[in-house]
Order: sequence, then C-alpha cells, then structure tokens
Amino acid sequence: MSPASLKLALVGVLLLIAAGGVWKVQDWRYGKKLAEQDGLHQSDLDTISNAAATAQRTEQDKRLALEQRLSASEQAHYKELSDAQTKQARLRDRLATADLRLSVVLDTTDSASGCSVPAATGAGGVVHGGARARLDPAHAQRIIGITNDGDQGLIALAACQAYAREVTHSAN
Repeated sequence: MSPASLKLALVGVLLLIAAGGVWKVQDWRYGKKLAEQDGLHQSDLDTISNAAATAQRTEQDKRLALEQRLSASEQAHYKELSDAQTKQARLRDRLATADLRLSVVLDTTDSASGCSVPAATGAGGVVHGGARARLDPAHAQRIIGITNDGDQGLIALAACQAYAREVTHSAN
C-alpha cells in the first residue's frame, strides 16, 4: 500500500467515525427535543383531562341539585294533593251523614223558571241572603266529586308548571 492510499483510507475511516459521531450527537439533540415535546404534550393532555373532569363534576353537582329540588317540589305537591283528597273525603263523609247540607241561592227575579219562592227568608232562619234550596245529598256528592277532580287538576297543573320552571331555570 502506498502512503497516499493509506492516507486516503485513514481519512475515509476518520470521516466515517466523524459522521457516526455527528450522527450520534444529532440523535441526542433530537431525542432531547422529542422528549421535551412529549413532556409538553403530556402536560397539555393532563390539563385538558383535569378541566374535563372538573366540568363533569360541576355538571353532576348541578344535576344532583336539580334532582333534589325536583324531589322536594314533588313531595310538596304530593302532600298538597293528599291534603286536598283528605279534605274532600271528610266533606263527602259529612254530607253522607247529614252533618252538612249544601244549598244554593235561588234567583227569585227569574219569572221564566216558574218557581214561586218568596223573595225574603223567614224570620226564624239563620241563612243570610236570598232564598235558598237544599240540594239532594246524592247531587251534593256529585258536586263534591267534580270539585275534587278540579282541585286535583289544579294541583297537578301547579306541579307541572313548577317542574317546567325548575328544568328551564337549570338549563340556563
């Protein structure tokens, strides 16, 4: 081998070693940058995950609060309905036992009715106002039943309106 070819071979080997070293240094630098980027990416993912968990807890708390308000409202309306039903049952019982009698005020000025009821009440009566007629107990029971249905309808309507207000309020 001639000294020139030996030099050329030596330069080639040195170039390969230098290229390998440069490659290794570059690998370290890029590896470090990738590790930093990976760390930043993981930090961003953790932040996003924590924000999502916080938002979910907040929504769950809102839902629980709404469910509790609706439950309290439902209990109040149930109690109101139960009280009205109890009151109506007592009234029906009093009508059935003749403890209470229903009467209506008669229109004595209506000449078309053909009813000749005196316009003034007797001196011995305790009824104030115009002439009155006592209702048949069966008719009184039906009237009480109708008012009971009406009361239940009004209570149910109030419950629906309260529910709609609560749900609409919580949605905003």
